[in-house]
Amino acid sequence: MRGIRIPSSDGAGPGASRKDFHLSEANRLKDSASPYLRSAAHQPVDWNEWGEAAFAKARAEGKPILLDIGAVWCHWCHVIDRESYENEEIAALINRLYVAVKVDRDERPDVDARYQAAISAISGQGGWPLTAFLTPDGKPFFGGTYFPPEDAMGRPGFKRILASIAEAFAKRRAEVDTSAKALEEAVAQAELFREARGMFDAGVVETMVGGMTRLFDERNGGFGQAPKFPHSSALDLLLDRQKAAGEGSELPAIAEKTLDAMAAGGVYDQLGGGFHRYSVDERWRVPHFEKMSYDNSELLKNYLHGWQVFGKPAYRRVAEGIIGWVTETLSDQERGGFYASQDADQTLEDDGDYFTWTRAEVRAALTAEEARVAELAYDVEERGEMHHNPAKNVLWLARTPEEIAKETGMDEAGVRLTLARASGKLLEARRRRPAPAVDTTIYAGWNAMFVAAFFEAARVLGRADCGAFARKTLDRLVAEGWDARKGFAHRIGSTSGAAAGPRLEGSLDDQVFGAAALLDAYEATLERGYFEKAERTAEIILEKYGDAEGGGFFDRASDAAPLGGRDIRRKPLQDSPTPGANAAAAIVLDRLYGLTGKALYRERAEKTLEAFAGIAPQYGLFAATYALAARLHARHPLQVVVTGAAGDAKATALEQAALAAYRFGKAVLRVTPEQLAAGGLAPALAETIPHLDARKAQALVCVEASCRPPVTEAAQLTAILSEAAAGAIAG
Repeated sequence: MRGIRIPSSDGAGPGASRKDFHLSEANRLKDSASPYLRSAAHQPVDWNEWGEAAFAKARAEGKPILLDIGAVWCHWCHVIDRESYENEEIAALINRLYVAVKVDRDERPDVDARYQAAISAISGQGGWPLTAFLTPDGKPFFGGTYFPPEDAMGRPGFKRILASIAEAFAKRRAEVDTSAKALEEAVAQAELFREARGMFDAGVVETMVGGMTRLFDERNGGFGQAPKFPHSSALDLLLDRQKAAGEGSELPAIAEKTLDAMAAGGVYDQLGGGFHRYSVDERWRVPHFEKMSYDNSELLKNYLHGWQVFGKPAYRRVAEGIIGWVTETLSDQERGGFYASQDADQTLEDDGDYFTWTRAEVRAALTAEEARVAELAYDVEERGEMHHNPAKNVLWLARTPEEIAKETGMDEAGVRLTLARASGKLLEARRRRPAPAVDTTIYAGWNAMFVAAFFEAARVLGRADCGAFARKTLDRLVAEGWDARKGFAHRIGSTSGAAAGPRLEGSLDDQVFGAAALLDAYEATLERGYFEKAERTAEIILEKYGDAEGGGFFDRASDAAPLGGRDIRRKPLQDSPTPGANAAAAIVLDRLYGLTGKALYRERAEKTLEAFAGIAPQYGLFAATYALAARLHARHPLQVVVTGAAGDAKATALEQAALAAYRFGKAVLRVTPEQLAAGGLAPALAETIPHLDARKAQALVCVEASCRPPVTEAAQLTAILSEAAAGAIAG
């Protein structure tokens, strides 16, 4: 709130001294189900978990609320913890003047989203840690992100802010309440997109693609400047659009350059596989080292699609690298489930030390020849890229094997073998280091996204193990977290040994990504149980989350428990960073329409797209999922039905041809005589091709209620799918 002045004095406020702290050794967060909250159990702050008890306490004591929102993987959250929340003087000030509430943004994305919007409106920035000051009923009136403990670099220190905000709350309460109310009303209006409606126009896709191309970094790949984040939906859109763009289009070059640059950069873990969250520089070289489930699931899809479109072996290697890292580090292989994240740092003092190398460390792990090749390949020098320790190098692909061969006099094959051997040794040496912690919480929405990615990997790469694990995970999500009345819960569980905690009801994201994963499972197996649960989940989305009048979907169910002082309704559009839930919902509804023929699904998909038609182009790159949904809606999902007995070589060749081509929203259904007899074919297709002979090896390409004549040769099918990609079939 701009009306609150932070005075220049350095006073810490009345009575704020060490003697005021009387908490026991562990605060009340010690039994939390959240690893982020448990990590603060030793702090001298009298933390409360989010809930009515905290608001009641603030009202009873007449105190403002200090809200900290962060995550266990967040580097700057660890910094503010160490500098301020573990400082007994600052903790005493907080305990005297505030009711302190700590929230895990992964556990409560609904809480986080609302306060992010409010604090961004106040300060012009959001992110984590989010530090917000609230009235006792939960309305924000001031805030920011990270604050240093003392005044530094022209920024007011946290100690002074705490005292000043508490004084303003006590002496200028009417002003605080007025500002909080005005902010709430403004944010509520913005979150509902009431002025964003318009007629659906498929031309929005070209407008949004044009905006993305203008942001393309021609030199380094990606979009915009530093810091650089992956934009997975945008890459999928460009890959899907590139064949229809025609000769001379720049779209293939944009997608290829970006995939190449990310794969070669330090943002990709060159030894262990998997992507770090983002790059702090424009060249993709120096990352923020945390690795997130939701980034890697969508990037896995990007590299699978890049492999399909361009056929580059490097893209397949990156996809396999993501799978390998997830299998080893980010999954419960025994029970099924993808973990939430891996931290950036092993201790508060390091900054990616687990992932980075000094030249001495490289030479200690390798022979002289191996070290020479590795240092050239990964740009390992005496002075590296890390500011906290200049000797530390981020590994990135600086030279090709061909270039190294010319520089060393070795033959190229020898360079490749030597580099592979050296990389393996470095990885083994790294495994002996203390590793950053893994958050083993199982979140439904993020798991569903990875289930979809693993089903796709199974089919594109021929990785049956990926398909089996995707199924195991989805079956666990359904068994432990799906309810025919409520859909998916948000949190399924954790294998960290902590209590599972109370059931966290799911959000729109959980339902939408869960329904999409169920549809993927059905397409991969033709088991009707998956299809029926997908349709029931879609019904729940329509019933409990839908805005039947205005179109689109709210992020929380209509019967969700009250949300303290932030019970505003919001419709998520932006990809931030997971795909925008409203666009993802439209995609699910259009897929269901293609499989069932039920007009309601298509009507609600279109109404959802219309709800944001007037604003989506302004979001551009950050609403790429909306553009994908619009493109799919305009041309309808495409289904390829391949028949033939199990093991039939000709049917297998047809299936492989169907899987080899990338087209967003394409479904490949492999139908055997047994599956057809069991009623495995989706209702709309069963009506469209009622006399299908599943004994014969053939393929039919279907769009809406129309199918092309069946073909029996893989080359014929490839030609038809190429026509479809170029826009000759249904757009």
